[in-house]
Amino acid sequence: MSKREIVTLPDPILRRKARKVTVFNKDLQILIDDMVETMREAPGVGLAAPQVGVSSRVIVVEYGDDEDDEAPKKLYTLVNPEIIQTSSDIESGVEACLSIPDLVGDVERFLQVTVKGINRRGQPVRIKASGWLARIFQHEIDHLDGVLYVDRATKVWKPKETEKETLPAD
Repeated sequence: MSKREIVTLPDPILRRKARKVTVFNKDLQILIDDMVETMREAPGVGLAAPQVGVSSRVIVVEYGDDEDDEAPKKLYTLVNPEIIQTSSDIESGVEACLSIPDLVGDVERFLQVTVKGINRRGQPVRIKASGWLARIFQHEIDHLDGVLYVDRATKVWKPKETEKETLPAD
């Protein structure tokens, strides 16, 4: 495993629709491992392949219940993920992004989503997510379509130092 460089705006790969993964080989496994390491070292709670310069529909998400810092985080690795169901309820929340350093924004997202995809072993998976986990999945899947949180934000600003510490970044 090795840490990869995180691509930032205005790199055009962040605005392109990523290619569907059709081959599950050693290169894909290396990409996933590298993405996990890069996300953790950043640190972030999610990362999409375009953020490390690879136009593939791959995301990694690692998140635990923020009310219990001691609880283990769950790692999700999804290939070709798609949101297949959403709640009707929407909530605004503050988001940050590893590819857009030094900015945050208010973004409205669905409170609950169902995501389907393929795990790193090529097996189909379905995940029902709510709250911040649902927000993270929506944020990461947007990256695969060339959509950034600033495109959806109702307000964007440069956070104060005290705000930076409390925001999970993807």
